[in-house]
Amino acid sequence: MRKLRLATVWLDGCSGCHMSVLDLDTALIPILRKVEIVYGPLVDAQEFPEDVDVTLVEGAVSSQADADHIQKIRQRTKTLVSLGDCAVTGNVAAMRNTVPVSKLLQRIYVEGSDTNKGLPGDGLPQLLKLARPAQDYVKVDFSVPGCPPQSKVIASLLTSLVEGRKTETASKIKFG
Repeated sequence: MRKLRLATVWLDGCSGCHMSVLDLDTALIPILRKVEIVYGPLVDAQEFPEDVDVTLVEGAVSSQADADHIQKIRQRTKTLVSLGDCAVTGNVAAMRNTVPVSKLLQRIYVEGSDTNKGLPGDGLPQLLKLARPAQDYVKVDFSVPGCPPQSKVIASLLTSLVEGRKTETASKIKFG
């Protein structure tokens, strides 16, 4: 039997959603028997692969790199899941949306620094004007809110997906 190709992606978030996946504890074992993890923080893949069955996306789209990445992910993924409030609504990452990017960077790298005051040149992703949820950029098949989402909700969704059953998350989810 072919294993479901699963990817997880961490955009602008805190990794709490990935921690909730790990918090599935023993419920993770039967799921892992039916999936091949092809991309994510626990896998050494450098390029997002082709033909992914399910991708769990954590975090908001906050930089041009995130926007480009989510487009590629959508093109290469059959089922895309926004995992957690940041991916679903923008949540904590979007708290910066009231401050212009130039003022934000000035506050962090110049005013907020004790050493090496100044904006970094290389390596800093180009921030977008607004941090926004994944659904503002691509079609999302399922949204699992929560900060972080409850492990039992993630387990139910993943179990349904790996078993090819219809998935109903609306009655099991909550924000916050």
